Amino acid sequence: MLTRRIILKNGALAVVGMGTVPRFLCRAALAAGPAEGKKKVLVTIFQRGGADGLNIVLPFGDKEYYASRPSIGIPAPVKGKPSALDLDGFFAFHPILQPLLPIYKKGQLAMVHAAGSPHSTRSHFEAQDFMESGAPGNKGVTDGWLNRYLLSNPDPKATPFRAISISSTLPRALSGKAGALALRDLADTDSASGFQSTYERMYNEETNSLISGTAREMFSAIQTLKSLNLDQYKPPKGVTYARQGEFAPALQQVAKLIKANVGVEVVFLDIGGWDTHNNQGGVEGYGSLGQPLRQFGQGLSAFYQDLGDRMEDVVVLTMSEFGRTVKENGSAGTDHGHANVMFVAGGSVQGGKVYGQWPGLAKEQLYEGRDLAVTTDFRDVFAELLTGHLGCQKPEAVFPGYSIDSKRFRNLLRAGGASKPVTG
Repeated sequence: MLTRRIILKNGALAVVGMGTVPRFLCRAALAAGPAEGKKKVLVTIFQRGGADGLNIVLPFGDKEYYASRPSIGIPAPVKGKPSALDLDGFFAFHPILQPLLPIYKKGQLAMVHAAGSPHSTRSHFEAQDFMESGAPGNKGVTDGWLNRYLLSNPDPKATPFRAISISSTLPRALSGKAGALALRDLADTDSASGFQSTYERMYNEETNSLISGTAREMFSAIQTLKSLNLDQYKPPKGVTYARQGEFAPALQQVAKLIKANVGVEVVFLDIGGWDTHNNQGGVEGYGSLGQPLRQFGQGLSAFYQDLGDRMEDVVVLTMSEFGRTVKENGSAGTDHGHANVMFVAGGSVQGGKVYGQWPGLAKEQLYEGRDLAVTTDFRDVFAELLTGHLGCQKPEAVFPGYSIDSKRFRNLLRAGGASKPVTG
């Protein structure tokens, strides 16, 4: 099979897929309007750089936390003083995450702590690659876990917007044989339309049906985006997306597409800046951790409020390639570690809890004597949401070489049965 890839380098959209018959040509009805019905949606967010889960959802109930972080440890919750935000008497939010506290208290936000990859790498490139492929340690896997989900769970009624990434190029997680869209800016369809008018005739005359078909797919998607007038979209009153950075604007674009009801099912976006080797900062939030964490909390809060009742159909999942060392370093920062914390939010989430098995921070409890140990494999979290939220029937096809066992699921969704909160 010939891989086909067309990217608008100066535009807003890329189409990636494989096959011999252009699927868009079989979906002419798309141009007539939005898809029918409301789909379940999984929004995945990659925190690139290795986020410090121990200062994001801090275990203030573990005495070793403060012994290991004398200058960057977040003070235990104390009413009326700058301190952490108590979640359950053992864990707390960094105070910057105040915007997420109402969602947690409402029971629609949960965290899975001590989660991560069983592979020992501390290389950003390798760890991100393994997490996006869904096959830690296996460099022979060339496609992404989300793409394999799409391929193993075909939807004959799917639109071209079934799988999207808010980016200029397609991420590893969505790379593979199943089609996916990379959308950098929904409002920037002018340059894309210019590309269309200039090159449409050339592609129509192209003898290679794969290239011609891909071009038509791209042109159809551009026309659909233009017809939706998404640049005119305004969030509900009282909902404000911060303009600092790219994360909140990207989430706003995701909200636009979901509410436009164009058949979105799987979304990928990322937020960088988590590699906090120096001057990480403490409770005041002015250090290197403060900026990405502030964008993260404010962005997720705005997205949740923007979607409103539609969050009943949406689950948001966050991940990072690894956590940080338990002990702070000599530069008031932290270095590449092992286990981390994952966020899961949505109307069907059995939230208001921190899930997982807490391994402890005493030296003999640490991974390789320095890092938080993994007690929840990230693939079990992925698989639980694919099966419980999206209805995936073949999760074993999504995670090659890994045996899926629902007994390892944390029951993060209301339909999943009794909750299993973290044990300290």
